[in-house]
Amino acid sequence: MRPIPASQVAKAVEVTAAMPRVHGAPIHVGDPASLGINDLFQPDYGDPVTIKDGELPVFWPCGVTPQNAIMQSKAPAGDYPRPGPHVDHRRVKRRPEG
Repeated sequence: MRPIPASQVAKAVEVTAAMPRVHGAPIHVGDPASLGINDLFQPDYGDPVTIKDGELPVFWPCGVTPQNAIMQSKAPAGDYPRPGPHVDHRRVKRRPEG
């Protein structure tokens, strides 16, 4: 979450929407309770951020949240991607047999 002056929210959405590979557009603007966040000043990660008069809380997706959900689920290690290099096996040319 980042507080953005209300007058700049539309521009922030426009600019970040053009970058889908690096979080992209916000997933929510406004009331944190809509996302199940009861206390914006008690974040699960990092330090609380001050929201000044005239600013709105703007929420972007984050990789930490799904990682935490997977860890809490206690899913077997093979059921989700792990950090490190990945190979798209559909694109690897296979050697002919024989």
